[in-house]
Amino acid sequence: MAFRDFTYPAVVGQLGLTEQTEPDLFAGVPGVPPGETLRAALPAGIQLGTGAHTEAARMIWMVGPVLSDLWVRYRGRVCLNAGAEFDADPAARLTGYCDFVVGRGPQRPQVTAPVLVIFEAKRDSIPDGLGQCVAGMVGAQRFNLRQGSPIDPIYGCVTTGTNWKFLRLAGSELTVDLTEYNLAQVDRVLGILVHMIGPVPQPAAA
Repeated sequence: MAFRDFTYPAVVGQLGLTEQTEPDLFAGVPGVPPGETLRAALPAGIQLGTGAHTEAARMIWMVGPVLSDLWVRYRGRVCLNAGAEFDADPAARLTGYCDFVVGRGPQRPQVTAPVLVIFEAKRDSIPDGLGQCVAGMVGAQRFNLRQGSPIDPIYGCVTTGTNWKFLRLAGSELTVDLTEYNLAQVDRVLGILVHMIGPVPQPAAA
């Protein structure tokens, strides 16, 4: 099997997880205003992305600008890989393509530990991406452990570009956030992403 071969909810039992849901997993997380570049890109990106007929187009026009904004905030201290082949745990067949992988920096052309967040982009259906995302999260957990950089929890996100759903994996417990965020709530999306990765580094004093 590969990440794409897992379906939800079967993946929960297949990978030995327990599952719970939360109505608003990130209720206490403050929003983060988008940067100037993202604010300028969003109107055209939403128009072009929502009219697109491929997942790749939505990744370019809608998901990519949000993650680029995130990457800039961390001043090179996170590693953002797009369209990454991620051989997380070949023995368990947890391998394959991930739309985006975020790890602790510096930026490198390949996925390196520790991996923090796995993203899957789907054109029409968030449920269709949940199995693949959960498998990627478990793969990231095992990859980090094998590389001597365990991180707990691991986060995941499935997005259509327009809608964003987040997941958390702590040990073997999977939590699915029942709330879906719309790209019009980009401040909430960015706030959750910053919460997942950790404090944004502050500029050095002059």
